Amino acid sequence: MAVINFIVSILSEPALLVGLLALVGLALQGKAIEDIVMGTVKTVVGFLVLSAGASYLQSGSLLAFGELFNYAFHMQGVVPNNEAVVSMALTQFGSDSALIMCVGMVLNIVLARFSRMHYIFLTGHHTLYMACMLAVVLSIGGLQGPMLIIGGGCVLAMIMVLSPAYCQPTFRKVTGAGDAVGFGHFGGIGYAIAGQVGKLFKGGKSTEDINFPKRLIFLRDTTVAISITMMIFFLIVTGVAVANGILDADPSQFTNLNVLLNVGTETTTNWIVWALESGMAFAGGVYIVLSGVRLIVGEIVPAFKGISEKLVPGAVPAIDCPVCFPYAPNAVIIGFLVSFVGGIVGLLILMAVDANLAPVALILPGVVPHFFCGASAGVFGNAEGGLKGCVAGAFVHGLLITFLPAICMPVFTALGFTSATFSDADFSWLGIVFGNLAQAAPGMPLFVICLLCFVVPIVYNFVAPKPKAAAAE
Repeated sequence: MAVINFIVSILSEPALLVGLLALVGLALQGKAIEDIVMGTVKTVVGFLVLSAGASYLQSGSLLAFGELFNYAFHMQGVVPNNEAVVSMALTQFGSDSALIMCVGMVLNIVLARFSRMHYIFLTGHHTLYMACMLAVVLSIGGLQGPMLIIGGGCVLAMIMVLSPAYCQPTFRKVTGAGDAVGFGHFGGIGYAIAGQVGKLFKGGKSTEDINFPKRLIFLRDTTVAISITMMIFFLIVTGVAVANGILDADPSQFTNLNVLLNVGTETTTNWIVWALESGMAFAGGVYIVLSGVRLIVGEIVPAFKGISEKLVPGAVPAIDCPVCFPYAPNAVIIGFLVSFVGGIVGLLILMAVDANLAPVALILPGVVPHFFCGASAGVFGNAEGGLKGCVAGAFVHGLLITFLPAICMPVFTALGFTSATFSDADFSWLGIVFGNLAQAAPGMPLFVICLLCFVVPIVYNFVAPKPKAAAAE
């Protein structure tokens, strides 16, 4: 287990995992040692820059804004959070999760080689989260030991190729680069639906072609536009929170708002100054993320040529959701804001259902998932239907990641994880499906279903007629 945990500690770090694959890809191409070193190091650094930007956003502006918003508008309920569920589950299922992750990543390569979904999923932390969820859900269905590890690995490998596959038709339009790169993030079904909703507005003007008046031309600069938008957003919400007495509230009830609440001390910060700084800090975090993405894509795509030629013909690297941000920066901020509004509307609907029809979990709009996932949904909607597609797709996505966690909540409550649920769409739908299967068909039937998740895509590839273009190749 010590060896396995060491391997998992490497594979669960996106920077090291992708750097490792870049090294293998460059070596398989017979590149000179200096090119291998340069490509590997730049890939790792790119992911570290991306991660630093994401961490800066979460630990600063995003999480603080979430607490601020909930206080300002007196919201109470469950905030979906992947990390919260995983941290609880790993205490009991840590070893099983690690083994499922290792088996799943190996089987992912097998599926990429022998099925028609040639995606190698490179978002290591999401792979670990999904492995953890499967360990918990399948164990309730009576799977233990090798059956749990093999069954969980089969389902994990399936979703690792399936999620990028249903994103790819729209993601090709996002990048304009064909299948050079894929989308590896377990919110995939939400992005795919956002793209389909965007198609209703096909031919609309892109968010990146918005014509600003001459005096507002500076808004075409992404950093400036995001800064101004988020400063206004922070000022409004902070103003409401201050009017509701947040400056006199007990600081211990907050985790991320201490700088705002240090009233009467030497570190007191005026709330207006704090709101302005937080809005610009948000834009700074996005800038860091975009810089990291550009560095990664510039290195990983050429490096992956070696893997696709030698090991897995046609292999497509599926990378974390910020990979789409540079292609439509305006859609990123629009998608985030509209998805968040969709989350609020979804919460109001759940409140009405809870009051009048049946008890349901009240899902608060989590700022972190609505930013990363909502922004991606906005980019997908924009690729299919321009500005209107971006707005409609992101709004539907906001509803989706509110209702799916609410439906999934009873599954995790039954497993002992009260007031906790996953935020991203693929976790939710897979948890709902296999959570109910674990109760309806426990034991061997459940294990067989897990095996079929891995076997069926391969059998289909060899049995079903291939499209003419593929057959010609």
